Amino acid sequence: MKYLKYVTLLLLVGGLFTACFNDNDDLPRVSGTNEINDFIWKGLNVFYLYKADVPNLADNRFSKNQDYTNFLSGFSTPEAIFSALQSSVDDFSFLVNDYIELEKAFDGVTKNNGMEFGLVRYPNNETLVFGYVRYVLPGTNAEAKGIKRGDIFNTINGTQITTENFRQLLDPDTYTIGLATFDGTTITPNNTTISLTKVQYTENPVFLSKTIDAGGNPVGYLMYNSFTADFDTQLNAAFAKFASDGIKDLVLDLRYNGGGSVTSAIDLSSMITGQFNDKVFTTEQWNSDRQEQFGSTNLFDNQIRTGDAINSLNLTRLYVITTRSSASASELVINGLNPYITVTKVGSTTRGKFQASITLYDSDNFGRQGADTGHTYAMQPLVLKSINSAGVTDYFSGFAPDIAVDEDYSNLGILGDSNEPLLKAALDNIAGIKNAKTYGNNLQLESVGNSKMFTPNYERMYQDTDVSKTERLNF
Repeated sequence: MKYLKYVTLLLLVGGLFTACFNDNDDLPRVSGTNEINDFIWKGLNVFYLYKADVPNLADNRFSKNQDYTNFLSGFSTPEAIFSALQSSVDDFSFLVNDYIELEKAFDGVTKNNGMEFGLVRYPNNETLVFGYVRYVLPGTNAEAKGIKRGDIFNTINGTQITTENFRQLLDPDTYTIGLATFDGTTITPNNTTISLTKVQYTENPVFLSKTIDAGGNPVGYLMYNSFTADFDTQLNAAFAKFASDGIKDLVLDLRYNGGGSVTSAIDLSSMITGQFNDKVFTTEQWNSDRQEQFGSTNLFDNQIRTGDAINSLNLTRLYVITTRSSASASELVINGLNPYITVTKVGSTTRGKFQASITLYDSDNFGRQGADTGHTYAMQPLVLKSINSAGVTDYFSGFAPDIAVDEDYSNLGILGDSNEPLLKAALDNIAGIKNAKTYGNNLQLESVGNSKMFTPNYERMYQDTDVSKTERLNF
């Protein structure tokens, strides 16, 4: 029953268009750009969360089929019409021209050299950019070349990274980074270069899971980097180990987690707790046309999507490490748990995304099966916003930390080590050490992006919905 409403959603879509035109069956289906533009308009007209904000998506916008055809012809590319039909408050809906790559990204498969990095502006020159290594994926080219967390690089193929060129420089499958040092003020090249090559790679988002002895108190630490459906079993196994270790507190590290599957977020929240099974986690608000049919409630549950029992900890408090890169499903976990347990946020303010999207394909019911074989365009529009059991939503500004600690790019520390600044701040609070402490140099530099931004599902929360899989709704 978990996904029944989403199967029903797509099965019913085929009958929704008759209200849009007096004679919708006579609408021309032409080849080329207009055909794709037609798919985009109809999909947004049916599902888009912010449909009411876009006059050109109104059901009565076109009185004649020719008016509609002329409208579609006014956009030379699918990207142009998609952009024109987006609400000004929507930063997250997107269109792709290769849904195969999108599907791979949702499954954790990307072209990757293993160096996961952030990009920030220089402290004394806002046009210049340097990269810092956040973590290195196992079994990758970066690991083989000796790249490690905290490494600094400021050139690609001998060219200084800037706000204007960083996307172009970092996009190729092979590039050479120029290493440097950063003392908190100055970037100094050290004349070391390393060539890195991307290959197709499947990332396990359960990056690090361990139990820390914090003064005789067993504390679980989990670094979870994406809500990827294919790894729910590994996530559940980590909680089985926490349970067997008898942990009393958990530090959930979402500092680099940009989101993913709503179902995985609900299951993770149920693993943390367990005492709230079948209670309201969040409710969904769709556009006014779809709300009566599909607006529903997500509940805490006791099974992952494979049917295996959830390994629950029954915790009454949680520490979450966050940064600006913590988005979507990461924020969903915080917001969904807030009414039930004490959630202490450590780090910096989150991204601020509370909407979910679904993948729409160019088929009669917008499902994957029967998609037009003449192109591989698909779109991921926002279709709903989540509201927790206390009515909280619309957190455009993100969630501010309860314990503010910025990452120190000159001394990032070792992930999972009890002296790593953000983890130390959480452990100190667990131990009752609540006086003001300095955990880093707190130099705030403006982020311009990170390695995940090159994936098509960057900072997206998706609902697990597809006519064939019934599993593709994402945050």
